Amino acid sequence: MGAVEKPPTMLSHGELPYPYGTLVEDTQHDRTGELVGVIEEHTKKGRKLISRTAFLRPTGGGIEWDVPLESVKPVKAGS
Repeated sequence: MGAVEKPPTMLSHGELPYPYGTLVEDTQHDRTGELVGVIEEHTKKGRKLISRTAFLRPTGGGIEWDVPLESVKPVKAGS
């Protein structure tokens, strides 16, 4: 059996689910950080959404990291 080829895709900036800089929890890595961006991957033909990735920055600055958007939720006040 041959390998299945992935269809051509493209990346674009996605809409933020919360305001820029919102303190969020990365449930995949058990970290908190500020939401700074979302990148979406779509197929070139038909623009079918493949994935949405959130980019987070540690509070006060530092090296950003990425995580699937579905693994991000806002931090509740007092947490």
